[in-house]
Amino acid sequence: MKKIKLFISAAAIGVAGFLSVGFADSYFELSKNLDIFATLYKEVNTYYVDETKPGELMKTGIDAMLKSLDPYTNFIPESQIEDFKFMTTGQYGGIGALIHKEGEHVVISEPYEGFPAYTSGLMAGDILLEVDGKKVEGKSTSDISEALKGQPNTSLKVVIRRPGTKENIEKELVRKEIKIDDVPYAGMLNEKVGYIRLTSFTQTAGQQFIGALTKLKEEDSAQAIIFDLRGNGGGLLNQSINIVNAFVPKGTIVVQTKGKISEWDATYATLNNPIDTEMPVVVLVDDRSASASEIVSGALQDLDRAVIIGDRTFGKGLVQQTRRLSYNAQLKVTVAKYYIPSGRCIQKLNYSDRDEDGDAIAVADSLIVPFKTLVNKRTVYDGKGINPDIKIEEKDISNITAVLVRNFHIFDYATQYRLSHNSIAEADQFFLSDDEYNSFVNSLKDKDINYETETEKQLRKLKETAKKEKYFKYADKEYAELEAILVLDKSDDLMKFKDEIKEILENEIISRYYYQKGRIISSLSKDPSISKAIEVLENKETYTGILNGSISGN
Repeated sequence: MKKIKLFISAAAIGVAGFLSVGFADSYFELSKNLDIFATLYKEVNTYYVDETKPGELMKTGIDAMLKSLDPYTNFIPESQIEDFKFMTTGQYGGIGALIHKEGEHVVISEPYEGFPAYTSGLMAGDILLEVDGKKVEGKSTSDISEALKGQPNTSLKVVIRRPGTKENIEKELVRKEIKIDDVPYAGMLNEKVGYIRLTSFTQTAGQQFIGALTKLKEEDSAQAIIFDLRGNGGGLLNQSINIVNAFVPKGTIVVQTKGKISEWDATYATLNNPIDTEMPVVVLVDDRSASASEIVSGALQDLDRAVIIGDRTFGKGLVQQTRRLSYNAQLKVTVAKYYIPSGRCIQKLNYSDRDEDGDAIAVADSLIVPFKTLVNKRTVYDGKGINPDIKIEEKDISNITAVLVRNFHIFDYATQYRLSHNSIAEADQFFLSDDEYNSFVNSLKDKDINYETETEKQLRKLKETAKKEKYFKYADKEYAELEAILVLDKSDDLMKFKDEIKEILENEIISRYYYQKGRIISSLSKDPSISKAIEVLENKETYTGILNGSISGN
């Protein structure tokens, strides 16, 4: 018996010794590299030829280290905690306005309806000159954004210059708690089909979505729903589960997470009774629909509960958690991957496998694995996001339109239009006349609208290559003739792409009177994805055929 005890003791000591060696090796490697970093940091601060900023130097080092992992693992210093909270809550203290930079000026892009900027009379196009006595010119938008934010119920003074007026205008505002709605618009598209736009997954997303859905169903008699997740980059995982819960029974598994350590292995199921498990649903997505948006659209696809229409989604299947650090800093770190009901993970990029430029590599087509939806056993695939049942790619805007938007020519014309028109028709009924569009074109005569077409880029490269290889002198005449044909007067494009430019211009003007809701309402009647969704929802055979796999949506 004594020998057995001695053997057990010896074995235990051996195992402990083995574990201790493994732990000691890991600890030594960590300790060694921390020591190297600390001594390097000290030597650089002491001996570098110019003065260094230790805080900025350290943050640069931390950011570079975390960037080598993935774009979602981030260091959040105490000074940026409020911005981080805004991402998860949608709340901040401020005046409630978007701003942008035009040259040396910071300009109000759009006041949020109902908040201090709006109630004090600030308008899109107003140029900020001073904030609390400090000059704005030359400052960045982040600097001015920081100055405009602050504790609710604190006051600030701003001096603005409004285009078309000679005198500067001073306004005193009282900051309020600003909460951006997760559901900026919900309404009926016709007598049967309701529409809900969700732009974020903050702490109130589920509540706002269910409230909008309930109203459409009970008060407006909606018989089908278009759920718009386009451009929604995601947010809180629990809110995605709450939203899926509106359409599926209590106890349905929506998502599972799996990490390196068991602490992050979890299964998330719906906890409440649904709103409606039978109502036909179409979910709209695009390549900017990510994370929680992909959990919602992917789960509803895997459960054969909704038809997905649009473009392939972003492909973010990673889960982040925050960890507290010293001095009130935090680390947002990727801790797990998520898996939707069919068992697939839709993560597109492998951040542990990079190319020679250091960019993460997308999952190879040969490694894509098929899965089956849970009810109708349709084939779906992992990797590379959610592939819609009906694919509708967003049309790229023309070069001329991009220049007009980027250089704020459309924005500035809308500002002038608002100053000369006290009111316009309702958002879904407003249209510019041909004379008004021609007035816009005339306003551009002294503006820079030049750009280089892809044809011109290739022509220029051809010339450079021909010169380099000493061939150009043999074809300079032919090149000049070709250039004269292909390098066109850009002003012609203002008429060639009139419909596209006019639509964006109308939308910008509408936003001056009806704000964000007006933008959305204005765009609905001209949206091909909306038209397709209505078509599918109003044809029961097509809708059920796509869900049971008897009809191919694409």
